[in-house]
Amino acid sequence: MYTYKIYNNIAEDGIEILAKNDLHIDEINPDSLLIRSQVLTDGDLNQSLKCIGRAGAGTNNVPVIDATNKGIVVFNTPGANANAVKELVVCGMLLSSRGIIQGNAYAKTLSGQDNALLNSSMESQKKNFKGNELKGKTLGIVGLGAIGSLLAQTVEVMGMKIIGFDPHISVDSAWRLPRDVERADTMEYLLSNSDYISLHVPLIEATKDLISKKTIKFIKKGAKLINLSRGGIVNNEDIIDALNQNILSGFVTDFPTPELVERSSSFHDVILLPHIGASTKEAEVNCAVMAADQVTNFLKNGVIINSVNFPRIKLGKTAEHRLVIINKNEPGMIGKITDELGSNKINIADMTHKSRDSIGISLIDLDEKPSKELLKNIKNIDHVISVRLCK
Repeated sequence: MYTYKIYNNIAEDGIEILAKNDLHIDEINPDSLLIRSQVLTDGDLNQSLKCIGRAGAGTNNVPVIDATNKGIVVFNTPGANANAVKELVVCGMLLSSRGIIQGNAYAKTLSGQDNALLNSSMESQKKNFKGNELKGKTLGIVGLGAIGSLLAQTVEVMGMKIIGFDPHISVDSAWRLPRDVERADTMEYLLSNSDYISLHVPLIEATKDLISKKTIKFIKKGAKLINLSRGGIVNNEDIIDALNQNILSGFVTDFPTPELVERSSSFHDVILLPHIGASTKEAEVNCAVMAADQVTNFLKNGVIINSVNFPRIKLGKTAEHRLVIINKNEPGMIGKITDELGSNKINIADMTHKSRDSIGISLIDLDEKPSKELLKNIKNIDHVISVRLCK
């Protein structure tokens, strides 16, 4: 029997998956954690913890390095909230282009007027809210993962041209892209040729202040920027300067800050959203189900599909007993482990080993159940972090 602890609101659909797989709540020493926005520290990584399921794509609220050093797998759920974010990007482009917010605010001032006067007032003022259509404009998408590729599919149908930039694009993501997407060799090319720019990259050291003075100088004059990824990807003070200089004509962000709130109270070129990019019922269910499935599959079978710190690994079960061994990625580890099994006359039915950066993991199916002493001996091998027998 494995256990879990939940932080934040995890959709009931995900919790049901845990219950169906005989996982039970343990608030003290759980085998797994399921979280959304909860900020974890090293103190949350209890001794029995084997994995963390983040119901969302970003893991900047998880101490990933500490988890890796302790052999704890950190899962995320890429693509589970992609449609929700994609729809809000399209909404952001429309809000920043059509005077919708301004027109709505004006219409609310007409309270108390009779129908004739109301119509007259609206007809006389509607020219002030005239905007632009998206059709025929160019959208630059920075980051072509699950969200970026889905966004490309949608705006192509709307008649937009698309430029994409992603030096680390996966084969799967590339297959999802419409064939007419123009590939930018540099972000500078994308910025200088796009009417709208949408950011879809994780917040890591390399992407911090990705949009700042150094890159804003390349932006096409009058472009609109949309950031529904992470606040730190954009330097807000530099964005305000770009708005003042009419380099940018609009900024839509899911990450309000004091300086942006102040700007938006006086100008209509900043649209602030309260971090609602993935806040739909459907996205919350998708993320919870995906996180619960991944946690369950790892605890019961050692399988890893979407992890930010461990390699992808799976093995069709060929025997009743499966070992999951996590070790530091050092030469000769497989030989040492198999030698220990051989010396105890345990036959290996099947096995696989994968490594990623500093970490390695082996799934080993055995014809007979290993003794506790054998498990202890394997754990005592230099650079082995953890050994467990799947239940």
